[in-house]
Amino acid sequence: MSQVRTYHHGDLRAACLRAARELLEEDGSAALSMRAVARRAGVSATAPYRHYEDRDALVSAVAAEGYRELAGQLAAAHPAPSTPDDLAAVAAAYVRFALDHPAMFRAMFAEPCDPASEERVAATAVITEYVQGVVRAAFPGAGDVSALATTVWALVHGLAFLHLDGKLDSSTPEVVDGRVRASVHALFSVSPALSR
Repeated sequence: MSQVRTYHHGDLRAACLRAARELLEEDGSAALSMRAVARRAGVSATAPYRHYEDRDALVSAVAAEGYRELAGQLAAAHPAPSTPDDLAAVAAAYVRFALDHPAMFRAMFAEPCDPASEERVAATAVITEYVQGVVRAAFPGAGDVSALATTVWALVHGLAFLHLDGKLDSSTPEVVDGRVRASVHALFSVSPALSR
C-alpha cells in the first residue's frame, strides 16, 4: 500500500509521525523538516500542514509518542515502585529508554516543542505524576514531594544524557544499569531518614 493511498484512508497524521520518527532515527533532528516528512510519507509538500502547523508542532507530536512509550517502559520496569531497589529499577529503565531511542529521547527533551500542544502536555503530565508517585512511595514522610521528584528526575535524566553523550561508560547494558542503580542508592544513603 503506498503512502498516498494510506493518506486517502485517513492516516496522514500517522504517516507523518512515522516518517518523522524514521528521519530522526536515521539522521537526527537536522534532517527533520516538514518537506522531508512529506517526501518520506509520499504526500504533497503541503499535506503535513493539515495536521501540524509547523515543525515544532510535529516534533511535539513525536515527543508525545515518546513520553507515552517511556511511561509504558517505566511502568513495565515496576508498576508500583516503593523501595530504593524499585526506584533503581525504574531509573535504569529510563536510561535504557534513552540509549535504545536516542533520537526520540533528544526530540523529547532537547528539541523545541509547541508549548501549547495539548497532546505533549498531557503525555508529560503522566510522566510527572508517575515520578511524584514513585517519590511519595519511596520517600515516605518527605516534605516537598514536588521538589524531591524534580531532584530524582534530574539525577536520572542527567545520567541518561551523560550516557547518551559518551561521558559515562555505555559499553554494555550491565555497566549502565550498575552505574544508574549505584547512583540511586547513593541518593538514599545520603538521606537515610528519607528512605525509612
